[in-house]
Amino acid sequence: MTQTDDRTGTGLALFPPAFRWGVATAAYQIEGATAEDGRTPSIWDTFSRTPDRVHLGQTGDVACDHYHRYAEDVALMRELGVDTYRFSISWPRIKPDGTGPVNPRGLDFYDRLVDTLLAAGINPMATLYHWDLPQVLEDRGGWTARDTAHHFAGYAEAVYDRLGDRVRTWTTLNEPWCSAFLGYGTVDQAPGRAEPASAFLAAHHLLLGHGLAARALRAAGAREVSVTVNLTPVSPRDPQDRHDVAAARLVDGLHNRIFLDPIVYGRYPADMLEHTARFTGLGHILDGDEELIGAPIDFLGVNYYAPTHVAAKVGTPSSDRFPGTEGVEHPEPDLPVTAMGWPVEADGLRRLLVRLARDYPSTPLMITENGAAYHDSAEDGRVADAERVDYLRTHLLAAHQAIQEGVDLRGYLAWSLMDNFEWAYGYDKRFGLIHVDYDTQTRVLKDSALWYSGVIGRNGI
Repeated sequence: MTQTDDRTGTGLALFPPAFRWGVATAAYQIEGATAEDGRTPSIWDTFSRTPDRVHLGQTGDVACDHYHRYAEDVALMRELGVDTYRFSISWPRIKPDGTGPVNPRGLDFYDRLVDTLLAAGINPMATLYHWDLPQVLEDRGGWTARDTAHHFAGYAEAVYDRLGDRVRTWTTLNEPWCSAFLGYGTVDQAPGRAEPASAFLAAHHLLLGHGLAARALRAAGAREVSVTVNLTPVSPRDPQDRHDVAAARLVDGLHNRIFLDPIVYGRYPADMLEHTARFTGLGHILDGDEELIGAPIDFLGVNYYAPTHVAAKVGTPSSDRFPGTEGVEHPEPDLPVTAMGWPVEADGLRRLLVRLARDYPSTPLMITENGAAYHDSAEDGRVADAERVDYLRTHLLAAHQAIQEGVDLRGYLAWSLMDNFEWAYGYDKRFGLIHVDYDTQTRVLKDSALWYSGVIGRNGI
């Protein structure tokens, strides 16, 4: 709803009374302490040490040192007024060999973190997989191996056994498209195999892992189970051109529907099965798999950053990120861009949410990541990041409009709490609401953090 503020006469876009406001992070991006307390290497430790894969050869060895500074970071969250903190748990901290005995020292850290959050009045939302597969499992095939999905379910059970009495909300996977198509189809992210067929195998086994873990969590008593997917509205350059429309349908299938349909409806889209068969056949999809993948979820996590624009153009080679898209080009839209080079289109978020409510109407939604990287600098104890404030403001207004149009949107989590290790970009890109000086580990609330805190306090813009 929208109301007028009696004090200022300005409009106030109010969110629903139970709307959840929060921030999000990921273990490898902030924790550091990569060799402490029994943790073994993940695929990102290996990838970041591979020449020419990460900016300046940087690693997550220290990152934001959150492993040692978590209490300070929780205090900053409390200052912001967030009610939800979405963090991920490091699989190689919990099961150093990927499959065997639980490492109690690894779980001890998350015990301390959860207790500190609860004492600050912040609800912990635990993500079980945010890309840091134990390297020992990658050595056995990684997500191209079916066994990895079963090992993931066992790891999920072990974490829930320790934390389930205090953590209400559980997310199985973060962005399986990135894990599968960037990690196995390109050299852009770990493990960087650049094998198109492996991308499709990994996509299925990630989804199977989600289904198995969701079933295990539910059986153990989990109250809220979710999965987070990174989605994008895919627009044809000319909506009247059937070739452009077909190109958009194909890319939408490879980015969105290949994950959404099995998660929500327990079945793959027919066109994506046909497309997958070009690369791998369908022998890896066993009877009962799709039903497992369609295990009930309490909400779907939506990560949105930018729209996708496509057009048909004869002779265009296939994109590594979307195997089998020969003849499809990705024209640059006439839009402002972030420091990542990603186009800024807030209405893309509204369109995406409305589409999800239309095509998957029984599934509540939560924005589990949204934010932008800009070239920030701290001067005299202040970070003036007006561009980020505008990005957040316009995207939150788009989310509010979607709610006005009937979308069941339950919350918004800003990416990210703090500047961090931005994967292959190293420390070159800053997404945080909090500025981090990586030499001193000093934290400074940016203007965007102060603005967001005001939104939370008003429950509106």
